[in-house]
Amino acid sequence: MKFSDLIAAIFVVGIILIIIIPVPSIFLDFLLILNISISIIILLTTMYVKDSMEFSIFPSILLITTLMRLSLNISSSRLILTNGFAGNVIHAFGSFVIGNNPIVGFLIFIIIAIVQFIVITKGAERVSEVSARFTLDAMPGKQMSIDADLNAGIINDREAKERRNKIQEEAKFFGSMDGASKFVKGDAIVGIIITVINIIAGLIIGMTMKGMDINQAVNTYTILTVGDGLVSQLPALLISTATGIIVTRSASDTNMGNEVMKQLSREPRVLQITGVLLILMAFVPMLPAIPLLIMGSLFGYLGFSNRRKNNVDEQEKNEDVKELEDIRDPKHAYDLLQVDPIELEFGYELIPIASNELLDRIVMIRRQIALDLGIVVPMVRLRDNIQLKPNEYIIKIRGTEVGRGKVYVNRYLCMHAGDLSSDLKGISEKEPAFGLPALWIDDSEKSKAESLGYTVVDVPSVLATHLTSVIKKHSDELLGRQEVKELLDNIKLTNPALIEEIVPKLLNLGDIEKVLRNLLREEISIRDMVTILETLEDYAPNTKDTDVLTEYVRQSLKRAISNKYVKNGKLQVITLDPNIEQSIQNAINQTDHGTYLALQPDMMQKIVKAIHSIINKITIKGEQPIILTAPIIRFYLRKLVEQISKDIVVLSYNELLPDVEVFSLGTVKLNEG
Repeated sequence: MKFSDLIAAIFVVGIILIIIIPVPSIFLDFLLILNISISIIILLTTMYVKDSMEFSIFPSILLITTLMRLSLNISSSRLILTNGFAGNVIHAFGSFVIGNNPIVGFLIFIIIAIVQFIVITKGAERVSEVSARFTLDAMPGKQMSIDADLNAGIINDREAKERRNKIQEEAKFFGSMDGASKFVKGDAIVGIIITVINIIAGLIIGMTMKGMDINQAVNTYTILTVGDGLVSQLPALLISTATGIIVTRSASDTNMGNEVMKQLSREPRVLQITGVLLILMAFVPMLPAIPLLIMGSLFGYLGFSNRRKNNVDEQEKNEDVKELEDIRDPKHAYDLLQVDPIELEFGYELIPIASNELLDRIVMIRRQIALDLGIVVPMVRLRDNIQLKPNEYIIKIRGTEVGRGKVYVNRYLCMHAGDLSSDLKGISEKEPAFGLPALWIDDSEKSKAESLGYTVVDVPSVLATHLTSVIKKHSDELLGRQEVKELLDNIKLTNPALIEEIVPKLLNLGDIEKVLRNLLREEISIRDMVTILETLEDYAPNTKDTDVLTEYVRQSLKRAISNKYVKNGKLQVITLDPNIEQSIQNAINQTDHGTYLALQPDMMQKIVKAIHSIINKITIKGEQPIILTAPIIRFYLRKLVEQISKDIVVLSYNELLPDVEVFSLGTVKLNEG
């Protein structure tokens, strides 16, 4: 491409020189084949462009190819009249067309030339003239339309400039085509004149200068002249056809072949009727039956297949229209109000993992949560989010983000209770679920990390662990009245009397829901629904306060709670100073709408600060902070410590089995800062 301008200049100058300088017949064969090849390329290019402006150089190419044909025609005429031989290409064309009858061959050539001159060239010239005129007339209106769109803010300055340039290019193109089509017309006329001159002059030269008789001269020079005319007229015919196509081509989204097939087959009935008529014509005497039957069957099949395709397209179109109407329907807006209970959104790099391995993990998560907490986790909605980083994900509960993490595909997460070895190479990050220091290592480092005693997990396991942790922490938000109703219906299959006694005689669904959510908020399993409901049935006649009922239920679940926190029959706890317990108990106010803690703000801050101080000391030692207190204040103390962390466990004495050995790790006192 660097020397393309130089090559083009040499090519044009070479065409001019061929007119003057004689060329050998072998070189002429090469140039004639090149001429035919170029014309084929131009014709096919005009068929594949979507818009005339995609081939805006066509007028200049038309001039150059016309000049090339004329120069080759002059060179071949020189060889015919001087040597009686103009190369193998011309001789082959002449012999093939003429055969043994020079008169028929000459007439065929004349017919081809007339068809090109009168039909194709004349039509292309007229279309070019009209297109140029209409394009120029439409320019002011198009310019005003661009200005109006620009003033209205529909387009910007850059788009307006591009559209103006396109209009100017169209005007130049069709104006050039109007003039360039004259070359095609002149080329056709010159081709006929040169052919007549070659035949007459050849006969005179053959009989007077070469001593040929009349028959020999006619055969020799007619074959060569007709062959020369065909070699010249064939590219001219292709270029003329290309000219007609390019000036009649309207802007489209596809090329000419696709548009032709699309528009001709748009109405299947036309093809079917054509097929039927051809088949009927096969029964007419003297007409060839086999070709008519074959063509009729072909068109009938095309009509049938297009009808079926159009029916499918029409059905899809109707579905799209119906979908659009549904979207426009005001009632459709209610669908936007639906909020998924659990959503997992991820970047595009995590799509393969979320689409395959994670789905199986989610099934196991739902099963495990059902065993651990006694609730059925709703379906987890998986969707990609292009606003996230490629390796990032977020977890949402009821449409609100509650967790976020980053993972690395094709790597493993390496974790350890202590410090990570400096020998391991990887990306340092926090473990998403618990925030522990971790390292993302390659597969080559996996064996080494495992040999050092580190925990190594893959990406799906990291996602599943984080999702499980989030679900457990927010399980109370996933439980609604409908879910409670389904749990009660399940219990009713085996304990119908229990359900009939408690709902709705003693408690309604809302009250039971509040109790269950209180339990789940502290990660207490509600799987033993029979015990929970029986406890509610026992104490509901005395109080409707769901917080108080929750404490009764917790006491009835003491075995499950003890097994959850007690290790080897021992429990290490933090206790409260009796003065603090008494202060909290005195601050509990009871009203008709329930109980609440009316503690002085300064006293509340002192208690929270004291608890925070001792919990920090316990946490540094690696112990789980568990506070043990009196049953009457357990619920309200839990509300206080939530200001520090929701992970702090608060138990009452009545929630432990009698055989549990309790060891105190420290006592919360107000004088401890």
